[in-house]
Amino acid sequence: MLITFLVNEPVSDEEIESFAKIEKLDIGVKEHKAKRSLDANAYAWVLFTKIAEVVRSSKDEVYEEMLQKYGYFHQDEDGYITVTVRADVDMSKIQGHWKFYKSNGKFSSYVMIKGSSDYNTAEMAKFIDSVVQEAKELGIQTATPDEIERMKATWQNA
Repeated sequence: MLITFLVNEPVSDEEIESFAKIEKLDIGVKEHKAKRSLDANAYAWVLFTKIAEVVRSSKDEVYEEMLQKYGYFHQDEDGYITVTVRADVDMSKIQGHWKFYKSNGKFSSYVMIKGSSDYNTAEMAKFIDSVVQEAKELGIQTATPDEIERMKATWQNA
């Protein structure tokens, strides 16, 4: 079997020759997903900081609140990732982002929320739209609609 692949960056003749000297190579295959640009993450944190100043909170607390309101749940092939714990367990002490789902008084169930660093470009664009709307409702100046659209285009083509 012969498999050919394209590389994302130019490769020099020397680099190609150096590959030939390697006894074994590990090459992985996964579905291509466009990564969002650093602009998306940087802009999100600018908004978290501005919102935090207005509501007298920390940017980390605002980030967690935005994840709770607008975040996306972690999923695997079996569905959403959930945990059930004793009702008295403080979920803030468990690594990750958790959204309360239900409780029977003795046990509580939570769904795991993805951190924004795990979002694809479409998820990040929707997340930013929601955060921008929150900021506007608090009277915070945000990027112009044209600037936001430009950033979204960058995120989707990154």
